[in-house]
Amino acid sequence: MNVKRYITIINFAIVMFIVALLYYGNTVLFSLVYLATFLFVTFRAILSAGRIQSRFLLISTYFVAMALQVAFYILVVESRHPFSKVFAVVLLLLPMVLSHYVTIGKNAELYLPTLQEAVTISFSQIRLLASKITQTSDSLRKTGRSLSPANFRRLVDDLPNHDSFHYINAGSLTEDYFHAVEASLDDHSLYIIISNTGTPASDIISVFTRKQFNHASLSFDADMQTIVSYNGGERVYPPGLNREMIEFFNKKPDASILIYRLPVTGEQKRAAMDKIRQINEEGSAYNLLGLLTGKSYRSNIMYCSQFVYSLLRHIGATYFESPEIIKPTDLIEKDYFRKLEFVEELRFNAISDN
Repeated sequence: MNVKRYITIINFAIVMFIVALLYYGNTVLFSLVYLATFLFVTFRAILSAGRIQSRFLLISTYFVAMALQVAFYILVVESRHPFSKVFAVVLLLLPMVLSHYVTIGKNAELYLPTLQEAVTISFSQIRLLASKITQTSDSLRKTGRSLSPANFRRLVDDLPNHDSFHYINAGSLTEDYFHAVEASLDDHSLYIIISNTGTPASDIISVFTRKQFNHASLSFDADMQTIVSYNGGERVYPPGLNREMIEFFNKKPDASILIYRLPVTGEQKRAAMDKIRQINEEGSAYNLLGLLTGKSYRSNIMYCSQFVYSLLRHIGATYFESPEIIKPTDLIEKDYFRKLEFVEELRFNAISDN
C-alpha cells in the first residue's frame, strides 16, 4: 500500500475515533483509552536506550499524567462543564507530548534537564513557546469548527445520495451550458479554479490535507459562466458532474477562490467540451471512496481535482505527473514549469478598510 494513502487512512480512522469519543465517550471508555495510551508510551520507554533511573522517572511521569487525565474526566467532564469533553480528548496527547519532548531524536537516550538547564530559558525561547501555543490553539479551534456536529450531521445526511460504484447523475448539464461553452471556444484558455468553499465536506477534508483550499473546478470562459466540476449537486442534482455558479463558492465568511489561466489550443478546448458532453450523457458519480483510496471504480466516477486532472490529461494539457491522490492544491503547487498564469483571487465577503 502507498505510504501516503496508508497515512491518510490512519489519520481518517483517528479522527473518526475522536469523534466517536466526543459523541459516545463515558468514564469507562475514556479511562480505558487513557490506560491504553499509558501502556503504549510506557512500552516505548522500556525499549528505549536510556538509563534505568531516567526510564523509571519517565514512566512515573506518564502514570501521573494518566491519573490527572482520569481525575479531570471524573471531576470536570462528568460535571458537564461546557466543552470539557473536548479538553478530555486533547488530554489524550499529554503522554505523547511528554514522550516527544523528553526523548531527543530517534532512538536517542532519555534524559531529564539539570536544574541549571531548567531555569536558564531565554526570552527568544519563551516567545517561540508562546508562538507554538498560539498556533496550536488556532489549529485546534479550526479543527473543532471543521469537525463540528453540524458538519458531520450534514455530511452523514448526504451520504445516502452518493454512490462510488454506479452512475447516478446523467444529463445535469443542459444545452444552454454547452451553447455557452461553444461561445467561449475562441478564447484559447481554460481556467482552473481552486476554492475555499466552506461546505461540510470541504471543511472536514481540510483537517486531513492541512490546506485552506479544498475544491477544484474548471471554467471555459474568463467570466466564470461555464464552471463545471464534480460536487455534491447542491441538493438539486445527484453528486457527480455538475455545473457550478459563482455563488456556489460563497458558503462561509472567509470564502474565496483562486483563478488561474491555462493556455490551450482550440482543438484541445473543443476536445475538453466533447469529453464533458460524453460524461454528461453516459452518467457520473462523486468518488467519495477515492478520497481515501485514490482509485476510481468506473471511469466517470471521480472527485473534483481528479476530474480536472483527468480532463487535462485527456486533451494532452497536463503539466505535472499525477500522484495517486490528487489534492486540489496540487493543480497549482505542482506547476513547476509555470504553465499557469495567475488571474485573480476573489474574496466574497472582504471587509473594506474604509
